[in-house]
Amino acid sequence: MTIPIISPEQRLAEPRGARILIVGPFGVGKTSLVRGLDSTAALLVDTENGTLAIDDLPMPHVRPQTWPELRDLIVRIAGPNRSFQPHESYSQAHFDMCGGYLPGIESGRCHTVVFDTVTAGARLCFRWASAQPEALSERTGKPDLRGAYGLHAREFLLALHHLQSARVNIILIGALESVTDEYGRLEHRLQAEGQRVPREIAGIVDVVVTMHWLDFADGKPAMRGFVCTSPNPWKYPAKDRSGKLEMIEPPDLGALIRKVLPQRANRSAAADQQVTQLEGEPTTTAPNSTTTKAA
Repeated sequence: MTIPIISPEQRLAEPRGARILIVGPFGVGKTSLVRGLDSTAALLVDTENGTLAIDDLPMPHVRPQTWPELRDLIVRIAGPNRSFQPHESYSQAHFDMCGGYLPGIESGRCHTVVFDTVTAGARLCFRWASAQPEALSERTGKPDLRGAYGLHAREFLLALHHLQSARVNIILIGALESVTDEYGRLEHRLQAEGQRVPREIAGIVDVVVTMHWLDFADGKPAMRGFVCTSPNPWKYPAKDRSGKLEMIEPPDLGALIRKVLPQRANRSAAADQQVTQLEGEPTTTAPNSTTTKAA
């Protein structure tokens, strides 16, 4: 089989989505970030029924309640992997069994899929993994947490890797937890079951953003903002594979996507920008930042 060479012009003309992980404390307004998107060109995957803040938006929702349902949804978003065997998840056989692409994905009408939250999705995966034969000790037949966590990590990380092949923007929203180790060191990380997923997810996505209340020690009230690069004064998790983001960006999801992606690759740029202009509020600037005050 001959593998075609893709020219720079072809590559830039291809539909290209960004994979963005947004973490933050409870109540900071992570779910409300979808207001910066074109609601007619986005899909919300609601795994925790916590969308009260955006119930007035005309945005389609899907509510998977089990890990197999979420797994089927992922293959319908990202398509099949031709290297997988027919019995494996995300194979061509799995894709065909689920009915192919979701409405709007293949046609290009859907530009962005938001998973709210990846923390709840990880709980679904762990609950499924705990009920599998791998989670039972071969010697005693009793539950084996090591086997359950190992299966959970493999399943969940495989799903995240598969989402990389999607041609739409993938937004993963998760809770931020702060943990102090036995040496008194404070670590901020994604709240998710097990150790591997919070540790390895940053290597899968393009951008890691912490949305938080930021205090600049200037006597002014703390302001919401996106922390997008590391190192940063707060030691929050952050990463920018595009190299286009400042350390602090305004908490505007549509603007973040437009800044990260090349203009020709971002099909939703113009629509999202119009939504932002219609719904945006006046902004105030903190010293050395472009963050905005929370409503």
